[in-house]
Amino acid sequence: MNLFNNTKLFSVKELFTLLVNGKGNNNLLSDGDSTPYLGAKKDENGVMRYCANDNALSMKGNCICFICNGAGSVGYTLYMDRPFIATSDIVAGYNDNLNPYIAMYLISLFDLERPRFSYGRKWKKTLKDTTIPLPQTEDGNVDWAAIDSYIKNSIMPILPSRAKTIWSLGVDKAPITQNSLKLSDRDWKWFRYDEVFKICKGFYNKKPDHNPNGDIPFIGATDANNGVTSQTDIETIMISTKTGELPNSPLEEKLFKPNCITVSNNGSVGYAFYQSKAFTCSHDVNPLYLRDRDMNKYIGMFLCSIIELDRYRWNYGRKWRPIRMPSSMIKLPVNSSGKPDWQFMEEYIKSLPFSSQI
Repeated sequence: MNLFNNTKLFSVKELFTLLVNGKGNNNLLSDGDSTPYLGAKKDENGVMRYCANDNALSMKGNCICFICNGAGSVGYTLYMDRPFIATSDIVAGYNDNLNPYIAMYLISLFDLERPRFSYGRKWKKTLKDTTIPLPQTEDGNVDWAAIDSYIKNSIMPILPSRAKTIWSLGVDKAPITQNSLKLSDRDWKWFRYDEVFKICKGFYNKKPDHNPNGDIPFIGATDANNGVTSQTDIETIMISTKTGELPNSPLEEKLFKPNCITVSNNGSVGYAFYQSKAFTCSHDVNPLYLRDRDMNKYIGMFLCSIIELDRYRWNYGRKWRPIRMPSSMIKLPVNSSGKPDWQFMEEYIKSLPFSSQI
């Protein structure tokens, strides 16, 4: 990726006047919703959870964060615009010229380094010497103004309006409600999955044909894009079969109702996404519906976060097929009757920053 004529290789130690190691420990953090806690996580901008602020651990925002360790995540970079706490797997780089636009460009270049860190290799030892090509001024320094101008004038105009708003930092950070809720406000209890969810089997072994203009998402075993790996349409679903060969199956076995969670049981095992519209899916996905009420996006977001905490159980090729999932356990906040407190879950999500954007 080289968009400028006059470029030069600059190392991390040249670009960042300060490199700071994270030193947070998830088990020692206090519950709260004021401060993001970053870890070796390639999605959701690295945020593992929100916690109470701790001045001894807090790191300043407006920095590039390098994920230097972590299976599947090492080599990713992200931008943090606000104070945060991070694990020791994170190194934050600071430069007075940094802003969201320049960060967008730098991250795109640094992420090209990811293939170097497969097979368990870590980044911390070689981070300072990692180089990327950047435009230079006549005196050989980084031309920060050129990068800033390129992103603002060439990239921003072609972004979708939603992305423009986010990168312009114009997104509404306010919560839906002003309730001050903590996860410790309720007792928690273990439930079997089949006590809470109606667990369904996905359908397709052979993916139906992609239709870019289709209005029905196909959910696959991926860790990104809300599980959507392609788009299709009702006509294609009707004629498509499980394996690509006859016999065919009824439409109701292929098309799933909305307001549920889809969980990958193979591949990217344990990733969970709330589905707000009707969809079809791979047999590597388990659709989950609540047994005693309809799900909504707030409860769905809460449950997805809880479900994904158990991803570590499914490493080393273990699958989470529907035959194994019913006896799995999930810990949920409960009401005075010992039942899942769905109202609390919904209100807790609504009380978080940015909930108005869900």
